[in-house]
This record gives sequence, structure tokens and C-alpha cells, in this order.
Amino acid sequence: MPSSSSSSSKLPLREIPGSYGSSFFGPIKDRYDYFYNQGKDEFFKTRIQKYNSTVFRTNMPPGPFISSDPRVVAVLDSKSFTILFDNSKVEKKDILDGTYMPSLSFFGGYRTCAFLDTEEPDHRALKSLFLSFLATSHKKFIPYLRTGLSELYDNLENEISDKKSADFNNNSDNMAFDFVFRLVTGVDPSETKIKSKGPGTVTTWLALQLAPLGTSGIKFIPNFIDDIIHTVRLPFFVIKSGYKKLYNAVYDSATTLLDEAEKSGIKRDEACHNLVFLAAFNAFGGMKVLFPSLIKWIGSGGESLHRRLAEEIRSVVKEEGDVTFSALEKMPLTKSAVYEALRIDPPVPFQYATAREDIIVESHDAAFQIKKGETIFGYQPFATKDPKVFQNPEEFVADRFVGDGEKLLKYVYWSNARETESPSADNKQCPAKDLVVLCCRLMLVELFLRYDTFTAKTGQVALGASVTITSFTKAA
Repeated sequence: MPSSSSSSSKLPLREIPGSYGSSFFGPIKDRYDYFYNQGKDEFFKTRIQKYNSTVFRTNMPPGPFISSDPRVVAVLDSKSFTILFDNSKVEKKDILDGTYMPSLSFFGGYRTCAFLDTEEPDHRALKSLFLSFLATSHKKFIPYLRTGLSELYDNLENEISDKKSADFNNNSDNMAFDFVFRLVTGVDPSETKIKSKGPGTVTTWLALQLAPLGTSGIKFIPNFIDDIIHTVRLPFFVIKSGYKKLYNAVYDSATTLLDEAEKSGIKRDEACHNLVFLAAFNAFGGMKVLFPSLIKWIGSGGESLHRRLAEEIRSVVKEEGDVTFSALEKMPLTKSAVYEALRIDPPVPFQYATAREDIIVESHDAAFQIKKGETIFGYQPFATKDPKVFQNPEEFVADRFVGDGEKLLKYVYWSNARETESPSADNKQCPAKDLVVLCCRLMLVELFLRYDTFTAKTGQVALGASVTITSFTKAA
């Protein structure tokens, strides 16, 4: 008897609609629709309309020849999406990037924590190490990040002065890498052999792994040429020396944390490769996407939103006497604006799992049976812009989560769980979930303590939004 996501449901049981096509050409056709003929959002929208269902069968890239089985059951509404969080019903083994697994060479030969299922013993050991580290580093978060943000805004100002505009992404990447490296190791990267090459090294390391999930974005390259990156894995040797320098810098600097890992029974080199992954993929990779997205959406709110944020932030900081955890909790609009950015543009849009058993998954309208071993895929931007949950879901509403709106936080899923839940050693929720939210709040606090408003031009790059700051209006 399949387990159900809601045992008291009266929803009709419906066969999952959709088709995979032939085993070879079906995935290639879907891949071309996804990347070139329709684009991501249109790919999913047309199928929702065609099948009159937010749950359906399709193929997900990369397909041949990288993925051995591209077939998935897509869950694209707020209700069905939550099956991906139920670790008693779904498995998360080797499925972080979807229907393929990057070479273990990228991770020193180890399956790092992100690729482990919750039932594997190493998962609990590694996740516990991460959570313990974050708990003991709590007092460093605000001073380290405020130092980095002060340098970020100084650099942006200087660039505007010299060039009339400033590349936010590049400056933000440098700030994020320095913050994360210093937090994990206690050392500035400039004091190690990695020097200033960290952001570029990690960006290349990420790109080589994730290339099958994107496109080059270069318009004059024909689709069939661009599609090569979806048919062959890009080799590790391109970044081998850079990764070794990054690994050595962490190994030589994060001695206290690595000592703790050994005490808990984790091999030192395995712990170090996991720390590199945590810092480079989870933390820096997330910030690389999230920070430009946050500034893009805050910029879109214009001077009226900026004025409201500045008034709230300055009055609370004046009352509290400083920027503290307590002060940040007293800024409802600032908190809401961050949650809204995470809702409308989650930094990790895709989530995957495999059914541990036959299960019943429910959308708003029907119930569906997913068989044991089938791959489940969620496209988060559709789940967190579900019109049956959020009014005007495609609009950035900065105060959406103020007052009674806080009740909607349980439908914000960016951290691989509901926003109202907390990471533990036994779940797959982002261990640094609260730190990420804190970083975003602090970015806005420092911004509006310094400036009344700003203007920016935005575009699109492979990993999200590109932001060019065109002006700052300094606070009087």
C-alpha cells in the first residue's frame, strides 16, 4: 500500500500525465525545448497547460550522453513540491545536480555531504560538524560581514567615481569569498597561497560541474554547437591545480575545525574536501547567485521602497545603539524584503529526490502515485510563485511577509525545507540557512545606513542576475 502525503485526502487519484518519448530522441527533444525552443519557464508552463496538471512526466537535461536516465516526475505547485522534503519517503543519494553526478575528482574522490542520503551514517557525522561549527562561530557573523560589506560599498563607490558605473557581481563575489574563507579558516585568503584568485578558481570549479545544466549564453553560437556541453562532461584537469591550491589553503588554515572533525571520527582529508565543498559550492556558490538577485529586486522597488527601508533601519539602529542580532529582529520590512527576494527568485531553483517506496503525492487538485525508484523533480520558482498561495505571485512585494503575512513563510522553500523549519543532522536543509538570511539583512542594513537610494541596471548571466550599480545617493 503506497504511503500518502495526506491520509485523510478526498482528492481523486489520477494517472500522472506526460510522456518521455523514445529513450534516445525523447530526452534530446525535451532538452532542445528546455534550452533553445522555449526556455525554462515556458517549457514548464506549456506542459502544465497541455496536461492541465502541475504534476507530470518529462525528461530533464542533460540527457544523452551524460545522464543514464533523464526521466522525472515534475512537481510544480506549492503542495506537491513538499514531498521533496520528506526524507522518510524520498532519498537524496547522489542526486544534488539532478539526473547526473559530477566526477568525484571535483571533490577529492569523496562523496561530500550534499550527495549523501540522510540514512547514510556519514551524513549525520558531517552535518553535525557543520552545525556545530556554525553555532560556535555565531559571534563572528556580524563583525566579519560588516567589515566585508563596508569594503564592498567603498569599492563600488570608487568604481562609479572612476567609470560612472560599478560591476556589483564581481565586487560581491570578492566580498563573499573573503567572508566565507575567513569564517571557515579564521584566516584572510590574502595571507594564503590562494591570494586573490579564490573567486575565479571557485567560479571555474562550479562551471565545470554545472555546465550540463545551463547554456553558454553566447547568442551567435548555433544551438547544436552550444548543445555539446550537454552531451560530454567537462574534465576536472582544467581546474585541478586551482582546486589543489584552494584545498591546501583550507587544509593549512582550518586546523581547529579539522581537529574537531578528526575527534568525531572523520578522516582529516575527507573533512577538508567537505569543508571546501561547503565553503565553495554551498556558501560562495549560493551567495554568488543570491546577492545580485537581492540587489536587483530591492533596486526594482525604487526610491519609495528605499526610503521606507532607510527609515526603519536607521531608527532601529539608533534606538539599539548598534547593528546587533536584536536590532535585526526589530526590522520587519527589512526581514520581509529578504524573504520576498528568496521567494520570487530562489538561489537554487531545482531540487531532486528518488522515491524510497510507492507514494501518493498531492497537488491542489488531484493525487498521483509515484513508484519506488522514480526520480522526482521540483522547479522551485513555480512552487513559490503558486497563485493558489500567493496573491500577485510574479510581483516583488517587499512587505508581503509583514504582520499576518508571516503566516506565508511556511511556503518559502529556498533552503530545501520550509522557512519555518530548522536544519538538523537528520535532514537535508541548508545548514547555514539562518546565516544566509542574516547576510542578506545585513547587506540591506549597511546599504541604507550609507545611502538614501541607488539605481542599477540588471541583466542575466549563466548563474542568475547581473547587476550594474549606476548611482548611489549618500545619506544626508
